[in-house]
Amino acid sequence: MTESKFTIILAAGKGTRMKSKLYKVLHKVCGKSMVDHVLTQVEQIHPDDIVTVVGHGAEAVEAAIGDRSQFVVQEDQLGTGHAVLQAEPLLGDKDGVTMIVSGDTPLLTAATFDKLFAYHQDKGAKATILTASAPDPTGYGRIVRGDLGTVQKIVEQKDASTEEAQIHEINTGVYCFDNKALFSALHEVKNDNAQGEYYLTDVIEILKGRGAVIAAYKMADFDESQGVNDRVALASATKVMRKRINEAHMRDGVTIIDPENTYIDVDVKIGSDTIIEPGVHLEGKTVIGEDCMIGSDTVIIDSTIENGVTTRSSTIESSIMRAGSDIGPNSHLRPQSDIGEGVHIGNFCEVKKATIGKNTKIGHLTYVGDATLGEDINVGCGVVFVNYDGVKKWHTNVGDKAFIGSNSNIVAPVDVADHSFIAAGSTVTKDVPFHAMAIARQRQTNKEGFWDRLPLADSKDWN
Repeated sequence: MTESKFTIILAAGKGTRMKSKLYKVLHKVCGKSMVDHVLTQVEQIHPDDIVTVVGHGAEAVEAAIGDRSQFVVQEDQLGTGHAVLQAEPLLGDKDGVTMIVSGDTPLLTAATFDKLFAYHQDKGAKATILTASAPDPTGYGRIVRGDLGTVQKIVEQKDASTEEAQIHEINTGVYCFDNKALFSALHEVKNDNAQGEYYLTDVIEILKGRGAVIAAYKMADFDESQGVNDRVALASATKVMRKRINEAHMRDGVTIIDPENTYIDVDVKIGSDTIIEPGVHLEGKTVIGEDCMIGSDTVIIDSTIENGVTTRSSTIESSIMRAGSDIGPNSHLRPQSDIGEGVHIGNFCEVKKATIGKNTKIGHLTYVGDATLGEDINVGCGVVFVNYDGVKKWHTNVGDKAFIGSNSNIVAPVDVADHSFIAAGSTVTKDVPFHAMAIARQRQTNKEGFWDRLPLADSKDWN
């Protein structure tokens, strides 16, 4: 019979070494908070209960996690053992295995958690420590094993002998415990140490003293065990996560020209045969289709890019680019832009809260805001959709196959009908009917002999 599984996530610490107004576990790694990374992996092993221990910033942490976990509060920061004990009202009387993991270890994976549980059950242990082989074990608790490979004790750096300090197997701070044995032992933990805190590691000694089997499962990849206590460690964890993400996409058929200089958040999805050039940032819930070319220095945030789209050095926010469209260089889609199939948006254009119909061309130096443009429209250079009167935003509609000449101002609200024309340099304030051409500019007047009136007309500087 499979034992019940529980998980306790420790997320109560403020993280003073981060020197931040943001609570430590809420700092992001590749687009997701550290505690969310941990919780996402925990959810994949389907525990019966998940309990998150919060303290500093409890409301912010609870808001970030929502109903994905139960919560208990550690009012006073009295150590890891004290933190776990706060979960006793929710878990203390249950039979099963409890895993304890810190909310600042974003690189741990569900596969490792599964192996830890399986190893714990296979060894019939009351406690199993997740360990790793550290290239430089300085600062970590060492795992001291006996002749038969059984765990004798965990020795902290400050207490390690010269021989023990040479051990490279370290305690990652992740454990599996028999649930009832855990809470029973926690009541025996003392705080007679320099910090006056109740340490979870003391539970190991208590259970060992009871004659319980103590096991240790050594994970294959030390990088997974990295905890984050300051900004340097945050950058290190982010680099590992970014490498993991990029390699996964490349194995799935995405070409990433320069993985070390490509920044893809953990929830981004990318189709096969898409090419990602250097300096690209793909953020949030972005989805990119197949056969796209995402050019250098493009930034795409929470957007959908359909198949066969090309972007060049542009920024796309909360928008959609449909199949075969292209943008850039140096253009900007602001939120709620819907770029239709085959649409061309050239250089130095900005689109905001606008729908652009199939095969419409917006070449360069144009602003389209609060507008609906139909299909097969040509928008000339320097066109401005004037959508704001200082109080309210207004909407413009442009029909299919319309022609908008360069340097025109379309002052909303107006409707420009199908197959209509706007002459270059016009400022349009009224509706333009079907097949009509709007000319809204003063007639040209030439002043003959004007040069001769200038006071410096005969100066060599003017010739």
